[in-house]
Amino acid sequence: MDSFPDERVVRFNARGPDALIDGKAPGQRPKLNDAQRQALVAIVESGPIPAIHGIVRWRLIDLAQWLHKEFAVSVDQTTVSRELKKPGYVKLTAWPRHHAQDTEALEAFKKGVLQPNWKKSARAYHKARR
Repeated sequence: MDSFPDERVVRFNARGPDALIDGKAPGQRPKLNDAQRQALVAIVESGPIPAIHGIVRWRLIDLAQWLHKEFAVSVDQTTVSRELKKPGYVKLTAWPRHHAQDTEALEAFKKGVLQPNWKKSARAYHKARR
């Protein structure tokens, strides 16, 4: 027999029958406290200073390294992303553009002026007829 009482017995003795209803589990302790979260938001808002930070835009890995340097807290990129989503920040990625892209033709296509000329290949046409 265990010398330690069951957790449910301890809860029942402390709070009565209502304590037997399972509540939400407390979960893991947050990796960042409120002051660290506020500092993270402030550094994102102010943006990096190239002379000091050595970068021109923040990446998640850069922010994770900054948190480690400032607060000695080891977090991964997923945690930084999750912490930044809570106050409403989203990761924006610029789409790459080809250096010879014709912007006028692109805009005309978006407006529907240039309709794509779709044709069935002869092979697909013959397979469909069988």
